[in-house]
Parts: sequence; C-alpha cells; structure tokens
Amino acid sequence: MFADYLSCQQSRPLFLITLITTYVLTILLTGCGATSPSSSPGNGGGGGGGGNLACSAMTPGQTASLGGFVPFTGSSLWNTDISGAAVDPNSSAIMSNWVGSVNMHPDFGTDPTYGIPYVVVNASQGFVGVNLGVYSGDSDPGPMPIPANAPIEGGSGSSGDRHVLVLDNSNCFLYELYNSSVNGDGSWNADSTAVWDLLGSANAQRPYTWTSADAAGLPIFPGLVRYDEVAAGKIQHAFRFTLPKTRAAFTPPASHWAATSSDPSAPPMGMRLRLKSSYDISGFSANMQVILTAMKKYGLILADNGSALYVTGASDSRWGSDLDSLKTVPASAFEVVQMNPVYASGNVPTGAAPTVSGFTATPSHVTSGGRVTLAWSAGNAQYVVVSPQVGAVRGTSVTVKPTATTTYTLYATNQYGRTSATVTVNVP
Repeated sequence: MFADYLSCQQSRPLFLITLITTYVLTILLTGCGATSPSSSPGNGGGGGGGGNLACSAMTPGQTASLGGFVPFTGSSLWNTDISGAAVDPNSSAIMSNWVGSVNMHPDFGTDPTYGIPYVVVNASQGFVGVNLGVYSGDSDPGPMPIPANAPIEGGSGSSGDRHVLVLDNSNCFLYELYNSSVNGDGSWNADSTAVWDLLGSANAQRPYTWTSADAAGLPIFPGLVRYDEVAAGKIQHAFRFTLPKTRAAFTPPASHWAATSSDPSAPPMGMRLRLKSSYDISGFSANMQVILTAMKKYGLILADNGSALYVTGASDSRWGSDLDSLKTVPASAFEVVQMNPVYASGNVPTGAAPTVSGFTATPSHVTSGGRVTLAWSAGNAQYVVVSPQVGAVRGTSVTVKPTATTTYTLYATNQYGRTSATVTVNVP
C-alpha cells in the first residue's frame, strides 16, 4: 500500500488535469496520500496528518455513521462481489460436519455490551502510547489515537476479548486492539494491535502467519454489521463470523490460524460462506433484507473460533425487534465459496520483507522542542509506522519536536515481514 501511494505521486499528463474539476483532482491527490505539512507537536503528536475527503465523511463518535465511506478499495477481498463465484467441492461436507444444523445468530443487538463497538475520532484526538503484551511480535507499535474512554467490547469490566476499534477520519487509518485496558495516564495495554490503511489499494493483510486483533489475522471493523449501513439501504462488504472448530490453515484474506481441531477437513480461517441465491428473503423486513442481500453478494468470512454461525455486528440502540428474524435462517441456506489457495504449514508464501535504505534526522541535534525532519526510503512496504510520537504515516518524511534525546524507530511492513531502522535525535 505504501508503495502504491508513492507511485501515485508520479506526474499526470497535463491534458488529463485540464479535463477534470478541481474537486475531482483533490480526491485523486488525497487518494494518493496527499497530506498537509507533517507535524507532530511535543511528545504526543500524531502520524498520518492531513484530511482525506473520503474519510472525512465519517462522523466522530461512538456507533457513528461512516457517511457511505467503505474501508479499503473495491479490489479488496472484503468488498468483492462473490455472488457468481464457484461453490467449493467440499461445501456440503463442511456445512454438515463443521457448521451443523444450526441457525444463523446475530451476535449483536441493542445491549451495548453485546457486539463489538467502535469509535470514530478526528484530528483533535491525541496520540497515546500502547504497551504490548502476549503477541507483541505480531503487533504494530504505538502511538495510536485511542481515547481514554474508547468503548471496550463487553464493557469495561469484561473478561472476554476486550476489542477496541478506532477509526481516524483525519488520517484514514484503522486501529484495532485485543485484550485492551486503559491506564491512568491515558495510555493503553493490549495483547495484540494492528494498524490498517483504510485507503489501501492492495488487499490489506498482516504478514503471513501473523495474527491481528482477530484470530484470523483479519481486520475486525470492515466485517461488522452496522446500523448506519442498514439504514442507508446498502451494504458493500462481507461480514465476520465464527465457528467452534478450525484447522491450522488459512485462505485469503486471512493470514493466521488458531487451530482448535487436528482434523484436516476442518475449515481454515478465511473460509467464506454465501447465502444461497435461491433463499427467499422476501418475508423479511426491509432492513433485514439489506443484511441478507449482502450475505448473498459478499458473504461471510471466518475470522475467529466461537459459536457456530455467529455473525458479528456493532451494538446499537436503534436495532429493532426484526433483528431476531435473522435467527430463523438455517445453516442449510448457506454454501461454501471455493477456497483457493489454502495455506498450511507446508506452503505458506515467502518473499522479501521491505527494504529500508535510509532513515535520517535533520538536524540530529536540537534544543528542546526544536523541529526535526525524519526522512526515510522504504521499498516494497505496505505501510510504515514511526515510533514514538508519530505512529502510522504516509509519505517519506515527518516533522517531530522532541523535548528530550529520543531514538526513533521506523517499522516498514508488508505481507512477508517487517524491517526496522533507528535514528537518534540528541537534545542537550
């Protein structure tokens, strides 16, 4: 993704520019990663910088509307129309043996502790540190724009997965935390973290075999059933769902497994179900038809171990009693979309991690609060994080204002791994 933003800065033919409006040109440039001048005030500034017209449609707040913005591009596997895709040859056996004779269950509702909450923040939200726990090696470092009052899955006293999902409408990144808790100073603890570029033009994924805040290595937010989309009458993405038994394998867009079965016929993470085109949805309410239509067009993606055919959504006080009608949809109404490729321990793809040919600080000695430009050259990277003080960032430079001697680390990541480099700024 990072490389895509760089290549997008190449000059466009003059005649093309004269044929488009200023408004469309602005969209194109921001889609290429155009930002306002980079700055990170003090020791807690933020990374990406600059407003994006698409992401600015998202309304700040909990359970907020995205204003029609759809995470990732149309080429993302989350947003791909699979209504005409082939049925997997083992579909019947998988549905019978591993899904079972259950009905679909909406794993969300009006109860604020039921479902996975999210919050949209804007440029006024400060960036805070995140202390990494069990899965630190598979995680993205902070800082991140996580509010101290960000909603935690299950509530502040939950003993469950305690996911925290934050979308920043000013830099268009999604931040997801697993097993999260907030500290008195506003920093957070999390066993796993992941940053996702919401403008990504490639299929966003963690490095192969890395987890995310979800067991399958997937982003959580793009797979939620949300009321704002239902109310708008259109959903353009797949949904997240769970099964109790999975094997040590994954299929795209998943990148990680969390096997609960040694049976080689058990489902891999990332497996996609589709509501059969023949299933009659005319008896459902208009809102529920929006959800069921998306299940026919985009399907359900297996993202975690859990109860059979539980579909994840965001809790919202506006859900109506018609939500219960989804519980009448039987597993037999679904089929498995053909899985190809499927990766297990013997055939996980390998390749080159990003290259970092330079990471510099200019000047390298400043008085407290002085401006320093961090610049880098990273090849074949999908995204870049600079820590501390900066966070996820687009482009090849950012300005910081350290108040003490600080060593900055650049983390460049792609589907094959991560490369890091450091530079120190001395403050007398």
